[in-house]
Amino acid sequence: MNANLMTKVAHRFWLRMLPQGMACCALLPAFVPAPALAGKANDTLVYASDSEAPNISQYHNNVREGVILAHLIWDTLVWRDPRTGDYKPQLASAWKWESPTALVMDLRQGVQFQNGDPFTAEDVAFTFNYAVSSESRVITRQNVDWIKSVDKLGDYKVRINLKQPFPAALEYLAGPLPIYPGAYFRKVGLEGFAKAPIGTGPYKVVSVTPGRGVSMVRNGNYFKDSPQGQPKIGNIKFVVIPDPETRSAQLMTGAIDWIWRVPADQAESLKSTPGITVQSGETMRVGFLVIDAAGNSSPHSPFKDVRVRQAVNHAINRQGIADNLVRGGSKPVYTACFRTQFGCDDKVVVHYDYNPAKAKELLRAAGYANGFDTDLYAYREREFAEAIVGDLHKVGIRARLHYMKHDAMQVEYRGGKAPMTFYAWGSYSINDTSAFTGVYFKGSSDDIVKDPQLRQWLETADTSTDPAVRKTNYAKALALISRQAYLAPMFSYSTYYAHSSALRFQGYPDELPRFHEASWK
Repeated sequence: MNANLMTKVAHRFWLRMLPQGMACCALLPAFVPAPALAGKANDTLVYASDSEAPNISQYHNNVREGVILAHLIWDTLVWRDPRTGDYKPQLASAWKWESPTALVMDLRQGVQFQNGDPFTAEDVAFTFNYAVSSESRVITRQNVDWIKSVDKLGDYKVRINLKQPFPAALEYLAGPLPIYPGAYFRKVGLEGFAKAPIGTGPYKVVSVTPGRGVSMVRNGNYFKDSPQGQPKIGNIKFVVIPDPETRSAQLMTGAIDWIWRVPADQAESLKSTPGITVQSGETMRVGFLVIDAAGNSSPHSPFKDVRVRQAVNHAINRQGIADNLVRGGSKPVYTACFRTQFGCDDKVVVHYDYNPAKAKELLRAAGYANGFDTDLYAYREREFAEAIVGDLHKVGIRARLHYMKHDAMQVEYRGGKAPMTFYAWGSYSINDTSAFTGVYFKGSSDDIVKDPQLRQWLETADTSTDPAVRKTNYAKALALISRQAYLAPMFSYSTYYAHSSALRFQGYPDELPRFHEASWK
């Protein structure tokens, strides 16, 4: 970390804290620590990230910051132990399959929402029936589209009716499907709920400030039998700090306690900083390019030719990006899934080697001996996107980088205007291939390929109760995606966490920081 930069950041931080009118005459030493706004002394964990969820509701955003907040504010019916992978009762107390398309769940009694309303079957039925309705505007339909409806069988019993068999149901119920308070949601609506959300989770929201962050306080009435245990830290604050160097500097000054997605170079510098602990490890998030195979962006798009798409795959130095930019355990990826997900078979796909000569040969065969101009859209890790652009330029694919915020980029992508798009997908931490392929290849607004054969195989894989049938059909689908080069999977992400050494924190491969487990030493 640049010491001068750190000093400037700390200086500006102090100036903001001075009473109005005093900043002009303030005399500060070359370096001073930030005020104690975070940390053990006032039992407040302040964590920072580079972006925020456009809507705090778990069903209405698909960014990682939203997933993290959701696991603090709300509970799910089922809880998956991150250490063992075992499913355990959370808001549900027991469950059984009545038939391949009907899951009956007994619900935990005595649980309260954070506004005092009792948790009952009415809330489960409301949440899921609302989520599957057309007016809900759920962002990732794949997460809920397997549900047909929910019946209330009693005050503490429900039946979840499935459209067809879906063997990954418990995995989804333990992930992106929190339970909302029905009466409160009906009263305030989606807009009001986003401003003042209520859940049953270990932390309750004090304030939501768009562009700045979210403040939370420990839920003193959190139910005692929760399998994830009781929250230990009194206050948690999420703050938005877009610049990575500023985040690192504020960690060093003590203004914040925890950051992640720390660039590898900064992480190495922080390791030698007293009072700061750095952790790293591979995650199940995959970085990949979606390639406009259908030619939506232009009727004369070069990417309509499979040889051009294969050239893109050969042009990218996956190992170089993983080793030199991502680091921290990152590995090359060749599949449209992460290797730990059920059905993710690395043996059936083409392992496109880094081969610029082969890429140029394919371009010549496709009629582009002199290359061509195109566009690449990205919203995160600009240095990764620039490295990809550099690799493409070496083989004659002269890509112009359009770097923008996620929501703006998604509009361009879904509108068919993006020839290539750099995406990262963490599958909502769901350990099933359906959580990846279902989003990008089963007809949703994120599916720009619309391959009917591919969709048929994925439908069979997603709905069969026979694990062997599921694996066979995922293998067929993954092989087709790879041969046709609909995507260019590139690398797994690693995450560098840096935090105050006073904080006891454990990271997990599913890229879900569990702050309810954190404590002060």
